[in-house]
Amino acid sequence: MNKTQCTLMRGGTSKGAFFKYEDMPKDKNKWSDFLLEVMGSPDAKQIDGLGGANSLTSKVAIIKKSDKEDYDVEYTFAQVSLTDRMVDFKGNCGNISSAVAPFAINEGIIKADGNKAKVKILNTNTNKLIVSEVEIENKQAKEKGNTYIPGVPNPGSPVYLSFYNSEGAVTGKLLPTGNVLDSIETSVGKISISIVDAANPLVFINADDIGLKGTELPDEFTENNLKLIEEIRSIAAELCGFASKDEATKKSPAVPKATIISMPNKYVDLSGKEISKDNMDLVVRMMSMQKPHKALAITGAVCITTAASIEGTLVNKITRINNGKVRIGHPGGVMETAAKMNGKKIECVKVVRTARRIMEGYVYTRDNIK
Repeated sequence: MNKTQCTLMRGGTSKGAFFKYEDMPKDKNKWSDFLLEVMGSPDAKQIDGLGGANSLTSKVAIIKKSDKEDYDVEYTFAQVSLTDRMVDFKGNCGNISSAVAPFAINEGIIKADGNKAKVKILNTNTNKLIVSEVEIENKQAKEKGNTYIPGVPNPGSPVYLSFYNSEGAVTGKLLPTGNVLDSIETSVGKISISIVDAANPLVFINADDIGLKGTELPDEFTENNLKLIEEIRSIAAELCGFASKDEATKKSPAVPKATIISMPNKYVDLSGKEISKDNMDLVVRMMSMQKPHKALAITGAVCITTAASIEGTLVNKITRINNGKVRIGHPGGVMETAAKMNGKKIECVKVVRTARRIMEGYVYTRDNIK
Protein backbone atom coordinates (compact mmCIF):
# COMPACT_ATOMS: atom_id res chain seq x y z
CA MET A 1 0.00 0.00 0.00
CA ASN A 2 1.07 3.57 -0.65
CA LYS A 3 0.50 6.34 1.87
CA THR A 4 0.00 10.04 1.16
CA GLN A 5 -0.35 12.90 3.61
CA CYS A 6 -3.96 14.09 3.70
CA THR A 7 -6.26 16.31 5.77
CA LEU A 8 -10.02 15.95 5.98
CA MET A 9 -11.67 19.36 6.17
CA ARG A 10 -15.24 20.58 6.40
CA GLY A 11 -15.80 23.70 4.37
CA GLY A 12 -19.29 25.17 4.70
CA THR A 13 -21.78 22.39 4.00
CA SER A 14 -19.27 20.20 2.16
CA LYS A 15 -16.42 17.95 3.25
CA GLY A 16 -13.32 17.01 1.34
CA ALA A 17 -9.82 15.57 1.28
CA PHE A 18 -7.15 18.28 1.21
CA PHE A 19 -3.71 17.67 -0.29
CA LYS A 20 -0.60 19.75 -0.71
CA TYR A 21 0.28 20.04 -4.38
CA GLU A 22 3.70 18.47 -3.82
CA ASP A 23 2.11 15.35 -2.31
CA MET A 24 0.00 14.66 -5.41
CA PRO A 25 1.25 12.37 -8.20
CA LYS A 26 3.97 14.14 -10.17
CA ASP A 27 2.22 13.21 -13.42
CA LYS A 28 -1.06 15.16 -13.55
CA ASN A 29 -2.47 12.56 -15.92
CA LYS A 30 -2.54 10.23 -12.90
CA TRP A 31 -4.47 12.60 -10.64
CA SER A 32 -7.88 11.22 -11.56
CA ASP A 33 -6.90 7.59 -10.92
CA PHE A 34 -5.31 8.58 -7.62
CA LEU A 35 -8.35 10.54 -6.42
CA LEU A 36 -10.77 7.79 -7.43
CA GLU A 37 -8.70 5.43 -5.32
CA VAL A 38 -8.64 7.90 -2.40
CA MET A 39 -12.43 8.30 -2.41
CA GLY A 40 -13.25 4.65 -3.09
CA SER A 41 -14.93 5.29 -6.42
CA PRO A 42 -16.62 4.03 -8.46
CA ASP A 43 -18.88 2.62 -5.77
CA ALA A 44 -22.14 4.21 -4.61
CA LYS A 45 -21.20 3.39 -0.98
CA GLN A 46 -17.54 4.44 -1.38
CA ILE A 47 -16.94 1.79 1.26
CA ASP A 48 -13.25 1.34 0.38
CA GLY A 49 -12.21 5.01 0.53
CA LEU A 50 -12.68 8.35 2.24
CA GLY A 51 -15.84 9.32 0.36
CA GLY A 52 -19.09 9.55 2.29
CA ALA A 53 -21.47 8.12 -0.34
CA ASN A 54 -22.69 11.64 -1.16
CA SER A 55 -21.53 14.17 -3.75
CA LEU A 56 -21.10 16.75 -0.95
CA THR A 57 -18.47 14.56 0.72
CA SER A 58 -16.73 13.31 -2.43
CA LYS A 59 -14.63 16.41 -2.99
CA VAL A 60 -10.92 17.22 -3.10
CA ALA A 61 -8.84 20.39 -2.75
CA ILE A 62 -5.21 20.60 -3.89
CA ILE A 63 -3.30 23.56 -2.48
CA LYS A 64 0.08 25.14 -3.15
CA LYS A 65 1.83 28.40 -2.38
CA SER A 66 1.47 30.73 -5.34
CA ASP A 67 4.49 32.17 -7.12
CA LYS A 68 2.22 34.74 -8.77
CA GLU A 69 2.49 38.27 -7.39
CA ASP A 70 -1.26 38.86 -6.96
CA TYR A 71 -2.07 35.64 -5.09
CA ASP A 72 -1.06 33.89 -1.86
CA VAL A 73 -2.17 30.34 -2.69
CA GLU A 74 -3.43 28.37 -5.68
CA TYR A 75 -6.27 25.94 -5.25
CA THR A 76 -7.55 23.24 -7.57
CA PHE A 77 -10.93 21.65 -6.88
CA ALA A 78 -11.95 18.13 -7.93
CA GLN A 79 -15.42 16.56 -7.81
CA VAL A 80 -15.07 12.78 -7.65
CA SER A 81 -17.95 10.77 -9.09
CA LEU A 82 -19.48 8.12 -6.86
CA THR A 83 -20.52 5.70 -9.58
CA ASP A 84 -18.27 6.37 -12.60
CA ARG A 85 -14.53 6.43 -13.19
CA MET A 86 -14.70 10.18 -13.56
CA VAL A 87 -13.17 13.17 -11.77
CA ASP A 88 -14.50 16.57 -12.82
CA PHE A 89 -12.07 19.51 -12.71
CA LYS A 90 -14.26 21.90 -14.74
CA GLY A 91 -15.75 24.07 -11.98
CA ASN A 92 -15.17 25.17 -8.41
CA CYS A 93 -16.92 24.45 -5.09
CA GLY A 94 -17.52 27.54 -3.00
CA ASN A 95 -18.09 25.61 0.21
CA ILE A 96 -14.79 23.77 -0.10
CA SER A 97 -13.21 27.15 -0.94
CA SER A 98 -13.99 28.29 2.61
CA ALA A 99 -11.55 25.72 4.02
CA VAL A 100 -8.67 26.64 1.68
CA ALA A 101 -7.25 29.54 3.71
CA PRO A 102 -7.57 27.69 7.06
CA PHE A 103 -5.76 24.69 5.56
CA ALA A 104 -3.02 26.83 4.04
CA ILE A 105 -2.48 28.66 7.34
CA ASN A 106 -2.56 25.52 9.49
CA GLU A 107 -0.11 23.72 7.20
CA GLY A 108 2.32 26.64 7.13
CA ILE A 109 1.90 27.17 3.39
CA ILE A 110 1.36 30.83 4.28
CA LYS A 111 2.12 32.60 7.54
CA ALA A 112 -0.51 34.46 9.54
CA ASP A 113 0.21 36.88 12.36
CA GLY A 114 -2.18 39.02 14.35
CA ASN A 115 -5.87 38.36 14.86
CA LYS A 116 -7.02 38.20 11.24
CA ALA A 117 -5.68 37.14 7.87
CA LYS A 118 -6.79 38.08 4.38
CA VAL A 119 -5.78 35.37 1.90
CA LYS A 120 -5.86 35.88 -1.88
CA ILE A 121 -6.71 32.57 -3.53
CA LEU A 122 -6.41 31.72 -7.22
CA ASN A 123 -8.92 29.03 -8.12
CA THR A 124 -7.18 27.27 -11.01
CA ASN A 125 -10.38 25.63 -12.28
CA THR A 126 -11.94 28.99 -13.12
CA ASN A 127 -8.84 31.24 -13.06
CA LYS A 128 -10.72 33.55 -10.68
CA LEU A 129 -9.77 35.40 -7.49
CA ILE A 130 -11.34 34.51 -4.13
CA VAL A 131 -10.43 36.58 -1.08
CA SER A 132 -10.83 34.72 2.21
CA GLU A 133 -10.90 36.55 5.56
CA VAL A 134 -10.07 34.29 8.51
CA GLU A 135 -9.73 34.85 12.24
CA ILE A 136 -6.36 33.81 13.69
CA GLU A 137 -5.51 32.37 17.12
CA ASN A 138 -1.97 31.31 18.06
CA LYS A 139 -0.92 31.61 14.40
CA GLN A 140 -3.52 29.02 13.39
CA ALA A 141 -6.92 29.47 11.78
CA LYS A 142 -9.45 29.90 14.56
CA GLU A 143 -12.18 27.26 14.54
CA LYS A 144 -14.34 27.97 17.61
CA GLY A 145 -16.89 30.73 17.30
CA ASN A 146 -20.55 31.67 17.40
CA THR A 147 -21.35 31.74 13.70
CA TYR A 148 -24.02 29.31 12.54
CA ILE A 149 -24.66 28.55 8.88
CA PRO A 150 -27.71 26.61 7.62
CA GLY A 151 -26.89 22.95 7.05
CA VAL A 152 -24.16 22.69 9.72
CA PRO A 153 -25.25 21.73 13.27
CA ASN A 154 -22.42 23.41 15.19
CA PRO A 155 -21.16 27.01 15.26
CA GLY A 156 -17.68 28.08 14.24
CA SER A 157 -15.42 31.02 13.52
CA PRO A 158 -16.64 33.01 10.51
CA VAL A 159 -14.85 32.74 7.18
CA TYR A 160 -15.77 35.55 4.78
CA LEU A 161 -15.39 34.71 1.10
CA SER A 162 -15.47 37.31 -1.66
CA PHE A 163 -15.71 36.02 -5.23
CA TYR A 164 -14.28 38.60 -7.64
CA ASN A 165 -15.13 39.07 -11.33
CA SER A 166 -16.81 35.69 -11.41
CA GLU A 167 -18.35 36.08 -14.88
CA GLY A 168 -17.53 33.38 -17.42
CA ALA A 169 -15.81 31.14 -14.86
CA VAL A 170 -16.02 27.98 -16.97
CA THR A 171 -17.35 28.95 -20.40
CA GLY A 172 -15.64 32.32 -20.68
CA LYS A 173 -19.03 34.02 -21.08
CA LEU A 174 -21.50 35.38 -18.54
CA LEU A 175 -24.31 34.20 -20.85
CA PRO A 176 -22.91 31.07 -22.53
CA THR A 177 -25.58 31.06 -25.25
CA GLY A 178 -25.63 34.83 -25.63
CA ASN A 179 -29.24 34.88 -24.47
CA VAL A 180 -30.94 35.73 -21.16
CA LEU A 181 -33.59 33.13 -22.06
CA ASP A 182 -33.40 30.02 -24.21
CA SER A 183 -36.42 28.04 -25.39
CA ILE A 184 -35.78 24.29 -25.47
CA GLU A 185 -37.78 21.23 -26.44
CA THR A 186 -38.12 18.62 -23.70
CA SER A 187 -40.09 15.42 -23.16
CA VAL A 188 -42.79 17.54 -21.46
CA GLY A 189 -42.87 20.19 -24.18
CA LYS A 190 -41.19 23.53 -24.78
CA ILE A 191 -39.89 25.46 -21.76
CA SER A 192 -37.69 28.51 -21.16
CA ILE A 193 -34.40 28.29 -19.29
CA SER A 194 -31.66 30.75 -18.37
CA ILE A 195 -28.00 29.70 -18.44
CA VAL A 196 -25.67 31.99 -16.49
CA ASP A 197 -21.97 31.39 -15.83
CA ALA A 198 -20.70 33.23 -12.75
CA ALA A 199 -18.43 31.31 -10.33
CA ASN A 200 -19.99 28.19 -11.92
CA PRO A 201 -22.44 27.80 -14.79
CA LEU A 202 -26.04 27.19 -13.69
CA VAL A 203 -29.11 26.37 -15.74
CA PHE A 204 -32.17 27.94 -14.13
CA ILE A 205 -35.54 26.20 -14.43
CA ASN A 206 -38.90 27.48 -13.22
CA ALA A 207 -40.47 24.99 -10.81
CA ASP A 208 -43.91 25.48 -12.39
CA ASP A 209 -42.60 24.45 -15.81
CA ILE A 210 -41.67 20.97 -14.59
CA GLY A 211 -44.61 20.32 -12.27
CA LEU A 212 -42.91 21.20 -8.97
CA LYS A 213 -43.87 23.58 -6.17
CA GLY A 214 -40.26 24.62 -5.66
CA THR A 215 -40.33 24.01 -1.91
CA GLU A 216 -39.70 20.25 -2.10
CA LEU A 217 -37.08 18.78 0.21
CA PRO A 218 -34.47 16.41 -1.25
CA ASP A 219 -36.33 13.17 -0.47
CA GLU A 220 -39.52 14.50 -2.08
CA PHE A 221 -38.10 14.48 -5.59
CA THR A 222 -39.30 11.46 -7.54
CA GLU A 223 -37.20 9.51 -10.02
CA ASN A 224 -39.31 11.04 -12.80
CA ASN A 225 -38.58 14.52 -11.44
CA LEU A 226 -34.83 13.82 -11.38
CA LYS A 227 -34.90 12.27 -14.85
CA LEU A 228 -36.58 15.36 -16.32
CA ILE A 229 -34.22 17.74 -14.51
CA GLU A 230 -31.21 15.83 -15.83
CA GLU A 231 -32.70 15.86 -19.33
CA ILE A 232 -32.90 19.67 -19.17
CA ARG A 233 -29.42 19.95 -17.63
CA SER A 234 -28.01 17.76 -20.41
CA ILE A 235 -29.54 19.99 -23.08
CA ALA A 236 -27.96 22.98 -21.32
CA ALA A 237 -24.59 21.18 -21.21
CA GLU A 238 -24.77 20.79 -24.98
CA LEU A 239 -25.68 24.47 -25.38
CA CYS A 240 -22.61 25.33 -23.27
CA GLY A 241 -20.41 23.12 -25.44
CA PHE A 242 -19.43 20.76 -22.63
CA ALA A 243 -20.77 17.55 -24.15
CA SER A 244 -23.59 16.30 -26.34
CA LYS A 245 -26.90 16.01 -24.51
CA ASP A 246 -26.68 12.21 -24.82
CA GLU A 247 -23.26 12.10 -23.14
CA ALA A 248 -23.56 14.99 -20.68
CA THR A 249 -24.40 12.85 -17.64
CA LYS A 250 -21.17 10.91 -18.06
CA LYS A 251 -18.82 13.52 -19.54
CA SER A 252 -19.97 16.69 -17.78
CA PRO A 253 -21.94 15.62 -14.69
CA ALA A 254 -21.01 18.59 -12.49
CA VAL A 255 -21.64 21.53 -14.84
CA PRO A 256 -23.88 23.22 -15.60
CA LYS A 257 -25.68 22.75 -12.31
CA ALA A 258 -29.47 22.41 -12.56
CA THR A 259 -31.20 24.96 -10.32
CA ILE A 260 -34.96 25.02 -9.73
CA ILE A 261 -36.32 28.45 -8.78
CA SER A 262 -39.67 29.74 -7.54
CA MET A 263 -41.29 32.72 -5.85
CA PRO A 264 -40.88 33.15 -2.07
CA ASN A 265 -43.11 30.72 -0.20
CA LYS A 266 -43.09 29.30 3.31
CA TYR A 267 -41.63 25.82 3.76
CA VAL A 268 -40.18 23.57 6.44
CA ASP A 269 -36.42 23.09 6.14
CA LEU A 270 -34.45 19.91 6.79
CA SER A 271 -34.11 20.72 10.49
CA GLY A 272 -37.91 20.97 10.84
CA LYS A 273 -37.91 24.75 11.14
CA GLU A 274 -40.63 26.68 9.29
CA ILE A 275 -39.20 29.37 7.04
CA SER A 276 -41.43 32.41 6.40
CA LYS A 277 -41.71 33.70 2.85
CA ASP A 278 -40.92 37.17 4.25
CA ASN A 279 -37.39 35.98 5.10
CA MET A 280 -36.39 35.25 1.51
CA ASP A 281 -36.27 36.78 -1.96
CA LEU A 282 -36.62 33.51 -3.88
CA VAL A 283 -36.68 29.74 -3.31
CA VAL A 284 -33.97 27.56 -4.83
CA ARG A 285 -33.54 23.81 -5.13
CA MET A 286 -30.16 22.93 -6.59
CA MET A 287 -28.86 19.64 -7.98
CA SER A 288 -25.43 18.20 -7.25
CA MET A 289 -24.22 15.35 -9.46
CA GLN A 290 -27.81 14.45 -10.43
CA LYS A 291 -29.06 14.43 -6.85
CA PRO A 292 -30.88 17.15 -4.87
CA HIS A 293 -28.48 19.33 -2.89
CA LYS A 294 -29.29 19.36 0.84
CA ALA A 295 -28.27 23.02 1.08
CA LEU A 296 -26.88 25.37 -1.56
CA ALA A 297 -23.55 25.51 -3.34
CA ILE A 298 -21.72 28.77 -2.65
CA THR A 299 -20.78 29.13 -6.30
CA GLY A 300 -24.48 28.63 -6.95
CA ALA A 301 -25.32 31.48 -4.58
CA VAL A 302 -22.83 33.72 -6.40
CA CYS A 303 -24.37 32.81 -9.75
CA ILE A 304 -27.92 33.34 -8.44
CA THR A 305 -26.97 36.79 -7.14
CA THR A 306 -25.39 37.66 -10.48
CA ALA A 307 -28.39 36.35 -12.44
CA ALA A 308 -30.68 38.52 -10.32
CA SER A 309 -28.84 41.56 -11.69
CA ILE A 310 -29.26 40.58 -15.37
CA GLU A 311 -32.42 42.00 -16.88
CA GLY A 312 -34.64 39.32 -18.38
CA THR A 313 -33.26 36.15 -16.79
CA LEU A 314 -35.65 33.81 -15.01
CA VAL A 315 -34.04 34.78 -11.69
CA ASN A 316 -34.36 38.48 -12.46
CA LYS A 317 -38.06 38.02 -13.18
CA ILE A 318 -38.51 36.73 -9.61
CA THR A 319 -36.15 38.93 -7.63
CA ARG A 320 -33.71 41.86 -7.76
CA ILE A 321 -30.67 42.71 -5.69
CA ASN A 322 -32.01 44.76 -2.78
CA ASN A 323 -29.44 47.08 -1.14
CA GLY A 324 -26.74 44.78 -2.46
CA LYS A 325 -28.27 41.68 -0.86
CA VAL A 326 -30.17 38.57 -1.96
CA ARG A 327 -31.79 36.13 0.50
CA ILE A 328 -31.95 32.62 -0.94
CA GLY A 329 -34.25 29.99 0.57
CA HIS A 330 -32.80 26.47 0.25
CA PRO A 331 -33.46 23.09 1.94
CA GLY A 332 -31.12 23.89 4.84
CA GLY A 333 -32.47 27.37 5.54
CA VAL A 334 -31.77 30.83 4.12
CA MET A 335 -28.44 32.10 2.79
CA GLU A 336 -27.77 35.80 2.34
CA THR A 337 -25.28 37.12 -0.17
CA ALA A 338 -23.86 40.63 -0.39
CA ALA A 339 -22.95 42.08 -3.78
CA LYS A 340 -20.43 44.91 -4.10
CA MET A 341 -21.53 46.93 -7.09
CA ASN A 342 -19.39 49.00 -9.46
CA GLY A 343 -22.09 50.93 -11.24
CA LYS A 344 -24.42 48.30 -12.68
CA LYS A 345 -21.70 45.64 -12.64
CA ILE A 346 -21.07 43.29 -9.73
CA GLU A 347 -17.45 43.56 -8.61
CA CYS A 348 -17.67 40.75 -6.07
CA VAL A 349 -20.16 38.65 -4.13
CA LYS A 350 -19.50 38.01 -0.44
CA VAL A 351 -20.76 35.16 1.74
CA VAL A 352 -19.99 33.90 5.23
CA ARG A 353 -19.07 30.28 5.95
CA THR A 354 -17.39 28.26 8.68
CA ALA A 355 -14.72 25.60 8.28
CA ARG A 356 -12.68 23.25 10.41
CA ARG A 357 -10.06 20.53 10.35
CA ILE A 358 -11.56 17.11 11.11
CA MET A 359 -8.65 14.72 10.63
CA GLU A 360 -5.07 14.77 9.48
CA GLY A 361 -2.73 11.90 8.72
CA TYR A 362 -2.24 9.56 5.77
CA VAL A 363 -4.56 8.03 3.23
CA TYR A 364 -3.58 4.59 1.95
CA THR A 365 -4.05 3.61 -1.70
CA ARG A 366 -3.42 0.35 -3.49
CA ASP A 367 -2.16 1.48 -6.88
CA ASN A 368 1.39 2.68 -7.27
CA ILE A 369 0.55 5.88 -9.16
CA LYS A 370 2.82 8.32 -7.34
